[in-house]
Amino acid sequence: MKIPEKVLEIAEAIKTMKIRGAGKIARAAAEALKIAAEKYDGPKDPDEFRKYMNKVANLILSTRPTAVSLPNAVIYVMYHLGKTTGDINDLKEAVIKSAEKFINESLQAVKKIGEIGARRIKDNSVVLTHCHSTAAASVIINAYKMGKIVKVYSTETRPFYQGRITARHLLEAGVPVVQIPDSAVRYIMHEVDQVVVGADTIASNGAVINKIGTSQVALAAHEARVRVFVAAETYKFSPATLIGELVPIEFRDPTEIVPREWINKHKNVEVLNPSFDVTPPEYIDAIITEQGVIPPQAAILVLLERFGWALEKIKQGGIGKILFEETLEEE
Repeated sequence: MKIPEKVLEIAEAIKTMKIRGAGKIARAAAEALKIAAEKYDGPKDPDEFRKYMNKVANLILSTRPTAVSLPNAVIYVMYHLGKTTGDINDLKEAVIKSAEKFINESLQAVKKIGEIGARRIKDNSVVLTHCHSTAAASVIINAYKMGKIVKVYSTETRPFYQGRITARHLLEAGVPVVQIPDSAVRYIMHEVDQVVVGADTIASNGAVINKIGTSQVALAAHEARVRVFVAAETYKFSPATLIGELVPIEFRDPTEIVPREWINKHKNVEVLNPSFDVTPPEYIDAIITEQGVIPPQAAILVLLERFGWALEKIKQGGIGKILFEETLEEE
């Protein structure tokens, strides 16, 4: 059976960054699996359904290589499918219910992070944030409503300008925002009391992989002795890093930075467009999760608690091959 058109649209939207942000990507991945199960009308053989779902899972996994929230969402849903026995209706129900549960827990996690993180913001603070993170924005908005924040600096976050999304989001909540270019971070850091950013992936050693430029923000904050808080749901922690796998950094099309005409005119100039960078745990003061505030060094404990069950299968083939070995023949 062919993959439903709606699922293909979601996969393409993730790949082309029409769907942005680790949380939204994860929820979209779960939603795609749910839709795939709902629309399945192939043979009533459970094995055929499993192969079909494996094919959908592999498609979703192929869209973005860095944000671990995506494979973790897929793993969560497919793990419940793998544990389910019965007829085709039982298998469909397992996928649909686990996808819905993941989406609901994800949304609740953002709310909890906002409430927990706001308590860590000092009174009369000037806060700086980078890129767009729903979790980080939740912390900032909650802290503002508590009367703790007087101003927020938001970077543009080139080349996709996700910082403008953050500015709009905060302004709608009444938060005073000043938009700055990425290169102005060190210039204004002396005014900043705390930095709050999100994360696409957190490694077992507490290193944070986030939008390109985050490590420079953290470095400037470290130099100025400004505390850096990372707001991240626990499904953004990477279980594969427990066994030494590295988080791949996605490089995107150079034309997102410069026009094709410029590249054609200057053929001897190589243009790099990395989407993410790595911030060392030494530059991070705390990670705010829905389960509480932890030091970066405690990331491994979160991973063992949440993903310990998956370790043996990760060892067999890495995070991308945990449950999705078999795929259907191309039609």
